[in-house]
Amino acid sequence: MPKMLINGILRDKPKRSDGRFHRLPSPFRGWISPDVRADFPGTSGRYHLYMSKACPWCHGVDLVLALKGLRQAIGITWMDPVISEDGWVIDQTDFDETTGVPRDRYLYQVYQRAAPAHTGAITVPLLLDTHSGQIVSTDSADIMRMLNTAFMDATGPDLYPAEFAAEIDRLADVIHAPIRNGVYRAGFATTQEAYDEAIHQLYAALDNIDALLNTRCFLAGAMPTEVDLKLFPTLLRFDPVYVTHFRIDRKRIIDYPVLSRYLTDFAQLPGVIETIDMQHIRAHYFLSHRHINPSGIIPVGPEPDFIIAAPTKGAA
Repeated sequence: MPKMLINGILRDKPKRSDGRFHRLPSPFRGWISPDVRADFPGTSGRYHLYMSKACPWCHGVDLVLALKGLRQAIGITWMDPVISEDGWVIDQTDFDETTGVPRDRYLYQVYQRAAPAHTGAITVPLLLDTHSGQIVSTDSADIMRMLNTAFMDATGPDLYPAEFAAEIDRLADVIHAPIRNGVYRAGFATTQEAYDEAIHQLYAALDNIDALLNTRCFLAGAMPTEVDLKLFPTLLRFDPVYVTHFRIDRKRIIDYPVLSRYLTDFAQLPGVIETIDMQHIRAHYFLSHRHINPSGIIPVGPEPDFIIAAPTKGAA
């Protein structure tokens, strides 16, 4: 049974009666600013992220760190691939005592310390201000946006250029519900009606994006932007995980020549391959969601390619 915090206490998450998957909104929506007078100024070394290599929402944040050259500006604590009955388990292997964050065992303990009366889901990414102990944000889109501009020592491209802002926002809405969240709406559906609704919306949206990318190198134009960092993690996981695990088997990404080209081209951008740990990703989904895969069997997956062969965390 999935868990959540209710008034700061770990409880079973109430079941929904409509058979549909509902993602809870984030209650933490603070903002890091380049203004030194802000409540959360963009100071390197002050902030810490709790992240999962498996989570596509975290993957978008990790891509911003990679493309903006912010690896040294923000500490990261990673999750184990497999979620426990008590939620995300913190990976103890690479724990760094110099980050200034306590050595917790579970992510819910971070929430309890920072927000003792919190009621809500226990999710990643979580952005923590180590100076105040406050949670800045648990909204991945907000975190991606603020990391693009908050730190003066950031390098790399502007991922939200003003001249493309309206198109980036439009496309983010186009892909969010039917594609990024849609794979989960199909995979976690508990009624045929809920599954059918999600699957039809998913493939209609994929067809539209495939047609769009037939005229553009990236979603908003010739250069990658924030919205590409949101779509790529879902496309990356589609064939190796979602097709089998979430019963999304009408078409694979490899069956879309344009989307396949886009996926390959994006993966060749500097720093992107290093953000991919496919072994970790597949272990997370197939071993964590026992209500979908009770035996915990990890299927053989598609033939190895650049995605499967990508270096894993800690590889040379």
